[in-house]
Amino acid sequence: MNSVEKANSLNIYVIITIAVIVGIVGVFFRFLDEIFGHGFIFTSVSNIILVIGILISLKGVFTILKS
Repeated sequence: MNSVEKANSLNIYVIITIAVIVGIVGVFFRFLDEIFGHGFIFTSVSNIILVIGILISLKGVFTILKS
């Protein structure tokens, strides 16, 4: 398997897609503040979810760059 085939592997794109979905969940979680009114709690949890999404996406990107 050459480097182009490794970089275009389906597993990498699944990881990046999951990271995007986690990031979107983090963004929408932030809007729960307007419904329930507990700004600090939802903002903090939202930031944690967004950081997890960023770390997952960086894992996928660095896997592509490494191959």
